[in-house]
Amino acid sequence: MEKPKVTPKDFFIWAGAMVALYGSIFSFLTLLFQYIKYAYPDPLSYYYVEPFSGSMRFAMASLIVLVPVTIVLMRFIRNDIARDAMKSELWVRRWALVLTVFIAGATVVGDLIALVNGFLGGDLTTPFALKVLVVLFVAGGVFLHFLADLRGYWNVNPARAKMVGFAVGVLVLAAIISGFFIMGTPGEIRLVRFDSQKVNDLQNIQWQVVNYWQQKERLPQNLEEMKDPLSGATIPMDPQSGSDYVYRITKAPYSFELCAEFNTESSGNATQLERMPTPAYLGGVENENWQHGTGQTCFERTIDPERYPPFEKGPIKR
Repeated sequence: MEKPKVTPKDFFIWAGAMVALYGSIFSFLTLLFQYIKYAYPDPLSYYYVEPFSGSMRFAMASLIVLVPVTIVLMRFIRNDIARDAMKSELWVRRWALVLTVFIAGATVVGDLIALVNGFLGGDLTTPFALKVLVVLFVAGGVFLHFLADLRGYWNVNPARAKMVGFAVGVLVLAAIISGFFIMGTPGEIRLVRFDSQKVNDLQNIQWQVVNYWQQKERLPQNLEEMKDPLSGATIPMDPQSGSDYVYRITKAPYSFELCAEFNTESSGNATQLERMPTPAYLGGVENENWQHGTGQTCFERTIDPERYPPFEKGPIKR
């Protein structure tokens, strides 16, 4: 019997289906890993907390796009095989299935090795164990599914194939919806990003005040006084309202405060920059933390003249 020929359409449909499938699996694992990281934060990765849930958002976006693409392409392939049984003998199909089974099997073996290695090294923590189980579950499911496909099981039992596809779709949908409960809606994330920018702006203004004090040995009376066209120094404005930030002297000659209107509480949605205490080698301004509540929050600062002494002033040449 003559083997069926692979047309360009067959090749690219299978290639697209495999790329979408691998991308979906990788994104699904990434999303579940982010959930585990959120539920069990690692104190050793304190300085690497990602603001705005970037990895989680990208994984969710990838799943929203790639999973439907995978389902559509695989449905097209199965319908094509149902119309012409010879399509099941295409070499591109055999290679794609064998490669997928091999990668999934190798992942399961590697996952078990990581599990044993973690146990022997005393690193069998709850998040580590959960990640291993997630990889084992996903890779094992992919391995069994495509091994059955390689043996023609799903062609004989199309109803079960649809049931498995429906279950996988529900599982992925539940994983995506869960992400919104953790990171919030797009509108809420935008408000958090506004708050983060406001903190950055206040830090910028703070160090301009310190620099002004070092140059003139007094605090500026207002923000306008710190503008310097020659050096290019500008004072940022609230990106959300377009108004000026609040600055006032609380106790001359060293203490002042900066205020801004915030949308959220930093205790729940703080970026790493807001939660991070100032290292000792960057000290010089007392009480430098940027945690804030909802509404107007003021940050009182006191310059330490020993750490930030006035600049030496030489003779002015005329």
